[in-house]
Amino acid sequence: MSASGLELARQTMADGDVHELAIEVFSHNYSLLESGETGVISEDEVEPVTGLARLDDVDVDSEASREALGACAVVKLNGGLGTSMGMSRAKSLLPVRGDRSFLDMIALQVLAARTRHAVRLPVLFMNSFRTRDDTLAALEAYPDLPVDGVPLDFLQNREPKLLADDLTPVRWPADPSLEWCPPGHGDLYTALEASGTLGRLLDAGYRYACVSNADNLGASPDARMAGWFAGSGAPYAAEVCRRTPADRKGGHLVRRRSDGRLVLRETAQTRDEDAERAADIDRHPYFHTNNLWFDLRVLADTLSERDGVLGLPLIRNEKTVDPTDPSSPRVVQVETAMGAAVEVFDGAQAIEVGRERFLPVKTTNDLLVMRSDVYSVADDGTLDRTVDDVPLVDLEPDLYAGIDGFDERFPHGPPSLRRARRLTVEGDWTFGADVVVTGEAVLGSEGGRVPDGSVVGD
Repeated sequence: MSASGLELARQTMADGDVHELAIEVFSHNYSLLESGETGVISEDEVEPVTGLARLDDVDVDSEASREALGACAVVKLNGGLGTSMGMSRAKSLLPVRGDRSFLDMIALQVLAARTRHAVRLPVLFMNSFRTRDDTLAALEAYPDLPVDGVPLDFLQNREPKLLADDLTPVRWPADPSLEWCPPGHGDLYTALEASGTLGRLLDAGYRYACVSNADNLGASPDARMAGWFAGSGAPYAAEVCRRTPADRKGGHLVRRRSDGRLVLRETAQTRDEDAERAADIDRHPYFHTNNLWFDLRVLADTLSERDGVLGLPLIRNEKTVDPTDPSSPRVVQVETAMGAAVEVFDGAQAIEVGRERFLPVKTTNDLLVMRSDVYSVADDGTLDRTVDDVPLVDLEPDLYAGIDGFDERFPHGPPSLRRARRLTVEGDWTFGADVVVTGEAVLGSEGGRVPDGSVVGD
């Protein structure tokens, strides 16, 4: 049945105009899935990673840093629709600081870095079919952003969801678009090659790529980071941060006992019996920020040597074909993580960076903090934290998780959070203008309106 399933999947992808290279990568992963591979990494296979170098302690010559940044291309992962916030278009179009969207902020950061360091510094967005048109339309506001010889975007690939019981492509006539899924952000390397973007970057004289998520405005172009990476001679490097209690359930960096290589272990790759030790932030102190750097020449050579298949570890992700309908058929999505490439390249390294390099906005809780006075925006578009500790925000998800409901309840913008440690909103509350939150603040399930100019908390 599985052999038939692979052929059906390959034909589905060919009929869907998926590039042949992406089909071959999918076929490789399908064979792993068929053999029972789950991507799980047991605790007894790995050992903790400790004592990494810190970027704050690195001394890099300023001219060497400028030259390294001048050889770098910025890549932003921009395929997400923000569906968890009730959006149906590119999440990066969401206003995040005043009227400025993620895309606006990224453009500002890149243009400012070009001016400050006198470098070309192209930015490329890895879009999905659903985010491409809106993204490119929004970027027309920045006519100076494109760089000659380098595309402003390239498309990630797609693959069929597979029925969990027989690994054949699912059919869902009610919404055929739900028959497809992205291959995870590990598709970055395949998409760069299949789209011709990798070759164009090399032809234009670029040597390095720095990659991050579009919703992480902390990952601004950094000359010192570029200088360290170029000077290290490493083919690949991961930016990691120290884990806090809030990061206990996330992916983390470990070292494989069998060969000493750094490995990214995602939550989905952790056995239930290892969960407690994996969540121990003292034992496993680093998590991958999904900011990474790699040598474009080494990537091109490695893809050539491996016939386009890097062989990233498989992640078996089981869901329902319609995520909003738990009664719909169970499907398997075959995924890989781009950070897992840390184990592919000989000599790959990791470096500890400050938390300011990791400011993702995954929920409206994060968005409220990002829009608030906890951060200020510098002239170059970078975000500066105005407090020592970022407050925790916990908004009632049924009411605030969607962006429309969220914005309705903050019609005058976010409250001041600079003096807050935690804000918990349990009911349906609408915030007036100039509200200040202090200490530990809890708004109960009774709901209501927070008056203009009021102070909430202890």
